[in-house]
Amino acid sequence: MTVISDERPTTLPPAPAVAPAARPRRLLRDLDRPGAVFANLGPNWFSTVMGTGVVGGAAASLPVAVPGLRVFATVVWGVASVLLVALVAAWAVHWLRHPAAARRHASNPVMAQSFGAVAMAVMTVGAGTVLLGGPVLGVGPAVAASSVLWGAGTVIGLITAVWIPYRMITEHEIAADGVFGGWLMPVVPPMVSAADGALLLPHLDAGTARTTLLLACYAMFGMSLLATLAILPQIWHKLVVHGTGPAAAVPTMWIVLGPLGQSVTAVNLLGGQAAGSLPEPYATGAAVLGLLYGVPVWGFAMLWLALATAVTIRTARRGLPFSLTWWSFTFPVGTCVTGTSALAARLPLPALAGAAVVLSVVLLAAWAVVVVRTVHGGVVRGHLFA
Repeated sequence: MTVISDERPTTLPPAPAVAPAARPRRLLRDLDRPGAVFANLGPNWFSTVMGTGVVGGAAASLPVAVPGLRVFATVVWGVASVLLVALVAAWAVHWLRHPAAARRHASNPVMAQSFGAVAMAVMTVGAGTVLLGGPVLGVGPAVAASSVLWGAGTVIGLITAVWIPYRMITEHEIAADGVFGGWLMPVVPPMVSAADGALLLPHLDAGTARTTLLLACYAMFGMSLLATLAILPQIWHKLVVHGTGPAAAVPTMWIVLGPLGQSVTAVNLLGGQAAGSLPEPYATGAAVLGLLYGVPVWGFAMLWLALATAVTIRTARRGLPFSLTWWSFTFPVGTCVTGTSALAARLPLPALAGAAVVLSVVLLAAWAVVVVRTVHGGVVRGHLFA
């Protein structure tokens, strides 16, 4: 993949030349200054909340009973919640103290895609709140908090789904081989809204409000799905014709699993709530759609999972440097867990339940590795902030 520059005329003076070998040392040395950690805090850091929160949500959705699983899921949701609060506060400092750097993130055709992570991080914590927060906060407060987080994340996600593609069309300079999995990040949030909105439907009485929310979720399901179908062939073409590009970009192949797994989750959760919201035969049709759409898309997701795994292993043998793109190994796989669990709830087959368990083990292993590497790179060495 060709490296795309976001350089444009600016009033800032040009940075002094720094030798390549000296640049990392200077960046790390700069982190010793108070507040320097906020200087380059990009929206990609919100992928840590997504990847952590989905572990708790996936554990809560598993169609098998495992002792202590609910407690583990609640603890992980709590960690994701604290991490979200900390990141929102840190990002606010970043925007207040380093507005030029923040605007450059939006102008960068690669970093700009990560703005979708902000909405999804908020909604991932919101989903965990309604699923797991009842015993901790009380059912009423948990539903209220989840509704606020869902509303905030949905608004941010809808803005991102239009704003980032608009900037790509009108401002970003993108090479012919510049497409990568990150292009899906801005358009996936409405799909997350659809799935998480379905979790709130049982807490609404039958009537206009519930039906309106259900149809709004289906509309967001559609906008995200069709945008994904427009981008996915471009990703396939790029990989086949131009190759994977730099090793650091290979983990973004896994992002494709996100809209696939999340769409299976959303269409089945919405189908399960249609009976109290839609008249017949539409309620039955919505339930049937969950299975007839979900199984074929799940099959393609497993194909992509196998392909992404093979490419990642091949790249790792040659050298796969760690970066925040490694969080692409978590949330997308987590959506495959929730999607598989939703199918198992629709049609309780041992094969589906077993697949959900296997995928959850893969998710947990990936999450553990990425957390350790992120703590080491961000806290111990500090280069992730530089």
